[in-house]
Amino acid sequence: MYNSTVARLTYRALLGRRRALVLLALPTLLLVIAVVIRALGGADDRAATEILGGFALASMVPLIGVIAGTGAIAPEIDDGSIVYLLSKPISRRTIITTKLLVAISVTLAFTTTPILLAGMILNDNSQQIGSAYTVAAGVASVAYSAVFLLLGTVSRNAVVFGLVYALVWEALFGSLVPGARTLSIQQWSLALAERVAADGADITSDVALPTALILLAAATVLGTWYAGERLRVLKVAGDA
Repeated sequence: MYNSTVARLTYRALLGRRRALVLLALPTLLLVIAVVIRALGGADDRAATEILGGFALASMVPLIGVIAGTGAIAPEIDDGSIVYLLSKPISRRTIITTKLLVAISVTLAFTTTPILLAGMILNDNSQQIGSAYTVAAGVASVAYSAVFLLLGTVSRNAVVFGLVYALVWEALFGSLVPGARTLSIQQWSLALAERVAADGADITSDVALPTALILLAAATVLGTWYAGERLRVLKVAGDA
């Protein structure tokens, strides 16, 4: 269920010069903010929670997920170059699984390490706040990659819809509207952050941990399965 050639081509597409600069922009901004806050106010648990929760997990992780998830397949479908890949003797499930693994690895690389470093800078990882948000970013990266990879197979406007979801639903409604929180990958991942952090940390989720784990798994599995179905029925020259 993994093809090294597909992986290499996908990495090359995702980590091209222009897209790599975009992927680096948000983690760099996070680290700059962390350094400035630490320099001006010293170690601060509240600031760490606000920056890692309000910016990193709520905005940075889903945005990078959009870039990696949709970028792993949507451009090939849009410009028609996917037909060359589909004409090869490679299972379409293998193509989807490989692209998902690449998207996950890219999202993880550009989110978890910067978040952990920012946590160390902001408050020396006091109360395990940095570790908690790193774990949350890790599980969220997997779910976002699956959801946005699926979006890349169902819409030619995958990036636009992904940005709407990331910026409007996750960052705005997922943080402010009680009913929307239960349908937010951000809130599901926060349930793990709440468990990892020390008891005194101000990290809470509206979703219970068992429910959050089930929903994260469901989003990942169903997103991957349906993306495979979409690719399976995609017609190319020579298909029966």
